[in-house]
Amino acid sequence: MKKFVIAAALIAALASPAFAKQCPKLMKKIDEAMATAQVDDATKTKIMALYDKGKAEHESGDHAASEADLNEALKLLGM
Repeated sequence: MKKFVIAAALIAALASPAFAKQCPKLMKKIDEAMATAQVDDATKTKIMALYDKGKAEHESGDHAASEADLNEALKLLGM
């Protein structure tokens, strides 16, 4: 059991940096999509609010919430 707990902790520690790299990729996708987006002003406002929130969450270390908000912004962009 002790070996299992140690292995799980090691896997979690190594996986966290991998997940953290998703946020910048998602932000880049949003930046690129916004350059040619065909959405109304209200939708652009929602997208940018989600983008800003996701960026702040990423910077504070809450990568799960960041990815959720950034993915929601991509959905609004039709991606």
